[in-house]
Amino acid sequence: MSSLEYLYLDHNNFSNDILSSIKGLSSLKTLWIGYNLLKGPFNLTELDTMSNLEKLSLSGNNITKFISSIGMKSLRNFSTLYLNHITIKGTSMLLESLGALTHLKILHLSWSNFEGTLFNKGSNVTNVKELYLDGSSLDENFLQSLEALSSLKLLSLVQLNCTLSIQGLTRLKNLEHLYLNESVINGNFLQIIGVLSSLKTLSMRGCELNSTMFMNQGLCELKYVQSLDISYNELSGSLPLCLANLTSLQQLDLSKNHFIGNISLSPLRSLTSLQYLALSYNLFQIPISLSPFFNHSKLKYLGSRGNEIFVETNHQYLNPRFQLEWLYLSGGGYCGAFPKFLHHQHNLQFVDLSHIQMRDVFPYWLIQNNTKLVTLYLLNNSLSGPLQLPLHSHMNLSRLDISDNCFNGSIPVEIGTYLPKLIYLYMSGNGFKGSIPYSFGNMSLLGMLDLSNNRLSGSISNLTMGCVSLHELILSNNSFTGSIPNSLSNCNNLRVLDVSYNNLSGKIPNWMRNMSSLQILDLSQNYISGSLPSNFCPLGIIEVHLSKNRLQGLLMDSFYNCLSLLVLDLGHNNLIGHIPNWIGEIPLGYVLLSHNHFEGEIPLQLCQLDNLHLIDLSHNNLSGHIPYCLRSTNDDWLAPISSVQPEQPVEFTTKNNFYFYQPRILPYFSGIDLSCNNLTGEIPPEIGNLSMIKVLNLSRNKLVGPIPPTFSNLKQIESLDLSYNNLDGKIPQLTQLYSLAVFSVAHNNLSGKTPERVAQFATFEQSSYEGNPFLCGPPLPKSCYNTSPSPPRTSTGEQEDNGFMDLGVFYVSFVVSYIMVLLGIAAILYINPYWRGRWFYFIEMSLTNCYYFVVDNTPLFSKFRVSHN
Repeated sequence: MSSLEYLYLDHNNFSNDILSSIKGLSSLKTLWIGYNLLKGPFNLTELDTMSNLEKLSLSGNNITKFISSIGMKSLRNFSTLYLNHITIKGTSMLLESLGALTHLKILHLSWSNFEGTLFNKGSNVTNVKELYLDGSSLDENFLQSLEALSSLKLLSLVQLNCTLSIQGLTRLKNLEHLYLNESVINGNFLQIIGVLSSLKTLSMRGCELNSTMFMNQGLCELKYVQSLDISYNELSGSLPLCLANLTSLQQLDLSKNHFIGNISLSPLRSLTSLQYLALSYNLFQIPISLSPFFNHSKLKYLGSRGNEIFVETNHQYLNPRFQLEWLYLSGGGYCGAFPKFLHHQHNLQFVDLSHIQMRDVFPYWLIQNNTKLVTLYLLNNSLSGPLQLPLHSHMNLSRLDISDNCFNGSIPVEIGTYLPKLIYLYMSGNGFKGSIPYSFGNMSLLGMLDLSNNRLSGSISNLTMGCVSLHELILSNNSFTGSIPNSLSNCNNLRVLDVSYNNLSGKIPNWMRNMSSLQILDLSQNYISGSLPSNFCPLGIIEVHLSKNRLQGLLMDSFYNCLSLLVLDLGHNNLIGHIPNWIGEIPLGYVLLSHNHFEGEIPLQLCQLDNLHLIDLSHNNLSGHIPYCLRSTNDDWLAPISSVQPEQPVEFTTKNNFYFYQPRILPYFSGIDLSCNNLTGEIPPEIGNLSMIKVLNLSRNKLVGPIPPTFSNLKQIESLDLSYNNLDGKIPQLTQLYSLAVFSVAHNNLSGKTPERVAQFATFEQSSYEGNPFLCGPPLPKSCYNTSPSPPRTSTGEQEDNGFMDLGVFYVSFVVSYIMVLLGIAAILYINPYWRGRWFYFIEMSLTNCYYFVVDNTPLFSKFRVSHN
């Protein structure tokens, strides 16, 4: 190992003894022994034989000082020392004991804690040229001691864990490069920063600056500064005119602020030494011609995303003096053709002209004129006409995005020949028609292809000839036919396969289970038939979308070992049988099995899904009770963020409509839909503990019993549908559910008064309550103050308190009263002979009258009476 030059021993358990083991490596140039168990004094004489040593890392150890001998002559090439992640309290000999390192130029002390003054005039450390204190905790005394570093040229105080004041720093007259990114800066320092007259680089990225006053009072005095970065702050207003004094400025980054104004009237016109100019995400108005920069002959990079692009009405066309290499000119507001200055650019490597609504044809000349062009983004414009290729093959273009335009016609058959080096090709959202050209097979480097949302037809087999590098294939929303070609099995690196919303037929091929890289499979909305393959589970599959096909048969063990599966969407098919118990053994977050023919009970294993966000079992033949364990097992159930996020949209019924929830929304959305089944029993009160749920649909089942009062805890719910069941009892207090937009308890056996019409409940109409004969109050026409039949008993045997007499009590009272009246009459007749005679006379006369009434009004008896007479 005598010739060894680089040795890395970081993050082990070495002690100080390691020094004696390596001191014989005389050829060593770089030694890293950081983050070990070194402690106490560090003997530099152990390294005396390493005359070629240039860099040493002792970071993360507990070293207190350095020991050296007066006669040390080695380490003459030693220039860089790393002492990151250390703690020094009070006056320490650690840095002062570096006297033997007379050639030390670069010192790293980042992510450390310091107290007291550590740099004194006269010490050898003052020869340091570069000092890095990023992320460290410093006190005022330490900052003041920096003035001892008279030779310092670079000072990095990124993410400083204290407020940076003026003390010490303004005396660093030789300082050329100052980095203050993401640190808290004292306002006084900013105002007199101009005293650092030697500064060439000043970076204050993300320092939460909110006033441009320092630019007028200090910044504009830095006449020799060459690089200035004040991006990612809160600066606003117009650019100060004094910026024109910075004539040496070569790099300027103003991105992510709130600056305003027309660039044509700004001081940037005078900064003709600029090579790099970043203006993105402000409120500037920038002419599409870029005429304010035509005299900037050194300009190579111009970034302007998220500003307003406009056309100058009185612009006189001239050729620019610059030759750009990178151009970001995307935003909004412009609606014209390609700017003319682009015809004179020949060194472009990166071009982004997206989102400015250009109305032109495809700029084949831009590719043809710039042979170094690597990336061209033209998405979301109004470009139209056919896709015209350059006259000759372009061997450098690797990224082309023309999505969301108005191109039409066929994809050129020579596209794979003229653009053979494409890695990313995005052509979605246009009007391309016809078949996929065979020349796509010549793109051996093609990794991502998006042809979705066009009018393409024919087979997709043409793509599979050169799919070795392909890892994303998106062909959704076209009219492709035929089956899934077996040649796709050769695409071993395929991560995303999306051929949804086409006219594909045939069965799911068995070889898909062997695609080890496949994570997202979307075959939904096709004519795929047959049963699901057994043990269909590619090793890393995360999402399976097979909805709206013609799949049939049992679910069985198709996804039994899918230990990474997050989304399972099998809705709108003809699957039968029970939902298997293994569904609780895979980490599903989205279970969508609606519109099938599943039967049996809902498996209790669903309660084991800790990351469950959506479950849709609607429109099946499921029976039995709703599992009570669908409840909040911990505070993170239905949490808004999970470790793995979906990448494909998911369809779910909300507020009586189908919605496609995009991946960025899904982690914040949760819902349960068990509607249109044969579920029985009562609604588990535990459902009311799902505080994060947005949608709950239990309609069109055979549920009985009351609505659980715990539903008042569903503070985030937006849609609640319990209609078409056999629920009874009163409606609980739900008026505090302020997010509720859709509510229905129609067609049940509910009784009592409807909820008070306050807040969102004032918007629910009669249709939300209809079909409940014993329910009263607005918006129903039935008033709660009218006399009406008594409602039925509740399922718990309790009677409703509604103001009507109980029928059982009425019958008993009637019988007792009737008996008492008869007994009273009999007693009177027995005691008083006069009334007894009158009573029998009354009975005799009544019977006689009844006899003659019957005879006179009945023909048969009338004839008998005449003949008798």
